[in-house]
Amino acid sequence: MKWVQKPTRSLFALTSMAVTVSVIAGCSSSPAAPPASAPATPTASTAKPGDAPKTAEPPFKLSMMLKSYSNDNASAESKVWKQVEEYTNTKLDLQFVPDASYLDKMNITLASGSMPAAIFVVNVKLPSVANAIKGGAFWEVGPYLKDYPNLSKANPTILNNTSVNGKYYGLYTTRPIGRMGISYRKDWLDNLGMAEPKTIDDFYNMLKAFTTKDPDKNGKDDTYGMVVTKYSGPWDIMQTWFGAPNKWGVKDGKLVPAHLTTEYMDALKFYKKLYDEKLINQDFAVYDSAKWNDPIVNGKAGVAVDVADRSYQIDEKLKTVDPKGAIDIIGAVSGPTGLHNQPTTGYAGVFLISKSAVKTEAELKKVLQFFDKSNDKEMQALLGYGIEGTHYKMDNGKLAPLLTINDNMAPDINNKNLNQISLQIPYIIPELFPPATPLRIKANNVMKENEKIIVSNPGEPLTSATFTQKGAQLDQIVEDARIKYIVGKVDEAGFKSDMELWKKSGGDDYTKEMNEAYTVIKK
Repeated sequence: MKWVQKPTRSLFALTSMAVTVSVIAGCSSSPAAPPASAPATPTASTAKPGDAPKTAEPPFKLSMMLKSYSNDNASAESKVWKQVEEYTNTKLDLQFVPDASYLDKMNITLASGSMPAAIFVVNVKLPSVANAIKGGAFWEVGPYLKDYPNLSKANPTILNNTSVNGKYYGLYTTRPIGRMGISYRKDWLDNLGMAEPKTIDDFYNMLKAFTTKDPDKNGKDDTYGMVVTKYSGPWDIMQTWFGAPNKWGVKDGKLVPAHLTTEYMDALKFYKKLYDEKLINQDFAVYDSAKWNDPIVNGKAGVAVDVADRSYQIDEKLKTVDPKGAIDIIGAVSGPTGLHNQPTTGYAGVFLISKSAVKTEAELKKVLQFFDKSNDKEMQALLGYGIEGTHYKMDNGKLAPLLTINDNMAPDINNKNLNQISLQIPYIIPELFPPATPLRIKANNVMKENEKIIVSNPGEPLTSATFTQKGAQLDQIVEDARIKYIVGKVDEAGFKSDMELWKKSGGDDYTKEMNEAYTVIKK
């Protein structure tokens, strides 16, 4: 059974931002800047940040709650803040909340019913958010998006992922959707005279050789194939290679949980083989994900399956230890039904527009106009990178930062966390800010190519009362069962017994509710 859902064609290219300091990283507010050759405007308009719009209308007052990743945020004194206001004809009231306490503050704000015009939420499926949407606290923005030059270019797959039972309430903040890849020690593969892996068997053979054939040529039995951590992402990624669904598949018109499919079991057997033959670290179930890169950088492991960005992060660290070391990246390897890969959701959160603060359709359109204009090419540059000559300079066509997130900035030039406003729709950052190294360029290309093979999740937009109540418990049953099978604490019968426990603990009700919701949105 082929579980892959045909991905919706993107309306714009989603590739990774790969610059010295990334706008994608939420903790950066002054990452990089456009090359000097970047076009000044995306349209025939001659407006630029800092130019007041030619309009007789007074500035629209817009309040917003959003995340902060530093202690000193930009204020209304900032030249960048002022240029944003002038360009969008708004008067901004930005409430920055530290990332560590954001969820608590968000939940309190939602419960109070007194909200700013726009509020950032991490996920529309969170119980507090889903309940507020169900209670009519937010505008449905889907019918309006077509009327705005930038917002109309929203990626339909990502929109679907942020929808609630088929309706769009949020404006998402873009992240690469085809982000997953296989990072490997190219120098080791070259030492062994092996070619880049193309199939699952090739991938296995690479791990086997990295474990048994002295890939670093030091004469010692001190290497292994792949480092895995307690973070479950690699297992989720690799199961799609075998044709398993991404969380939910469709069979005979009905949703089926991925972990109840034969393809999932095929993947599990492969993982167990890797563990039994010691091709992965035996302590993976407790290994700290913060130390993920260390075994590769230190010459112990040769492969990591994770986001493609990890390839150049490892490579740049590796070269400080071993100048001859080299990392390469591919998207996926081919399995029984061809090439497939696990996508991200394509977003890091969404802005919802409150009905308590935005009371009329006319006001709603002004909020949408702000988000649309703030995604113009020059505004994406300003919000993400700051002002040339103040926050960066151009040196032979390459960025040279003058100020970073760690620098103290005077109030009049502080641009910290203003990048949190930017939706990046359309996602033009790679076009404006090309990556600096060949591996970063290749990682970008891998992510772009991955869009053609991603396995979409048909259950992503759906909600379930049972999962809202018991989701963490249900997910933990599956995760524990997977680990127990891989390390040999249970056999296949034992795994299936755990799946029966999952069903009885609420899994059957969860599946029933998801299918009821799926039937509705199909219509």
